[in-house]
Amino acid sequence: MALLTLLLVCVLGVLSFGGCTSNPNPPEPGALSAIPAHLPTLIVPSDNVMTPEKVELGRHLFYDKRMSRDGTIACASCHRQEVAFSDGPNIVSTGVNDANGQRNAPTIVNAAYRRTQFWDGRAASLEAQAMGAFTHPVEMFADTVAVASYVRLTYTERWRQVFGDSAVTMKRAMQAIAAFERTIISANSRYDRYILGNTTALSTEEQHGMRLFFSDRTMCSSCHNGPDLTDDNYHNIGLFHHYFDRGRYNVTKDIDDEGLFRTPTLRNVALTPPYMATGDSEDGVMQTLEQVMKHYNAGGTNFPNKDKRVRKLGLTEAEVAAVIAFMRALTDSSVITNSRFGPP
Repeated sequence: MALLTLLLVCVLGVLSFGGCTSNPNPPEPGALSAIPAHLPTLIVPSDNVMTPEKVELGRHLFYDKRMSRDGTIACASCHRQEVAFSDGPNIVSTGVNDANGQRNAPTIVNAAYRRTQFWDGRAASLEAQAMGAFTHPVEMFADTVAVASYVRLTYTERWRQVFGDSAVTMKRAMQAIAAFERTIISANSRYDRYILGNTTALSTEEQHGMRLFFSDRTMCSSCHNGPDLTDDNYHNIGLFHHYFDRGRYNVTKDIDDEGLFRTPTLRNVALTPPYMATGDSEDGVMQTLEQVMKHYNAGGTNFPNKDKRVRKLGLTEAEVAAVIAFMRALTDSSVITNSRFGPP
């Protein structure tokens, strides 16, 4: 009975998540055919209506290194399909001229559902996120005039098909990239199959780990909830005694946001190490899910802003292994093999 109750809670959570959103600008037929029925409807910006042609243009631009100043970095350089569009195993991402960034680039799988972008939430949309990386001096540092000329010559027909003219602007280019990124959707893990009714999709150990994950004892799901297992909010999880990278504070300048970072989705989490990676200190970087669970089981490091839910859990070795087994069951291998998401 307890398992049945949990299953119903999970399914209802997915359905209610979908029911609370609306899409005033639905994509054109075929543009998002891969979105599973149990995920929410995407909210598409009114000035960036999606079409298959725009998505395909965006895919080309996403993989094109000529979009960067020195021709060495594409969006795909830090968001690689083989690691679920994250930047593992790099501790911090590398930009033009081999410059090191401040953080490890997050996955963009299901980023279409995030309320904000970047670990500190400084971008309000995928379009703004793309432009931020495109112009940042330690990322792509694009020469916008040179890029516009290159795009105008290289993508002439595709551009006309999408925009109806040859007026190349960086805003339009970022809209195309964002349109492609909105199609990178993942919801075909064994966990998905389980909550949709296939009770044999998870092993006994994985089901035990799922019950622990969604329990009041661990409170994992109080932050990692909904279809993407993220509350889209910001938390301090007790990584350091001092934060050189001040996280959300850098955006809000509110001392209560010191050391707070956006909750990541746990979809495909087994594919996206390292974890907790910033430029603060390699001591805070975790390369394995075992290290992540050790951190949470021990209650983290004391810090004034540490979330009160991060406290000693007292899980046994077998219980920790079960939670890790459940997190591995969140892997959707189709994301890393789907040619629609790969290079042109």
